[in-house]
Amino acid sequence: MTQASNWWLYIKIGVFILVPIVLLVLPADFFDEGRSMCLSVLLLNEECFACGLTRSIMHLIHFDFAEALYYNWLGFIVFPAVAYQWLQWFLADWKKLRQLRASN
Repeated sequence: MTQASNWWLYIKIGVFILVPIVLLVLPADFFDEGRSMCLSVLLLNEECFACGLTRSIMHLIHFDFAEALYYNWLGFIVFPAVAYQWLQWFLADWKKLRQLRASN
């Protein structure tokens, strides 16, 4: 591996660790207020199936299940799937890093 890809691997692992920590530190209602970014709401003034999903997942992270269900019930399906995929990517990059360090 080249030196540039080594640094990229360190950056990716840092992001994998830092993003969940930041989401845990932010208050559960951090995304509750503000203007919608959904194109369906902005263009058609109608909510789509994913509207409220970010807010739902943020409340799930903070174990506020009633509020998560209020915003979007799909959060209970999407959050575990995203968390599982996030963990798989992290472990794959961690394995690459260990192999890289073992070969040096």
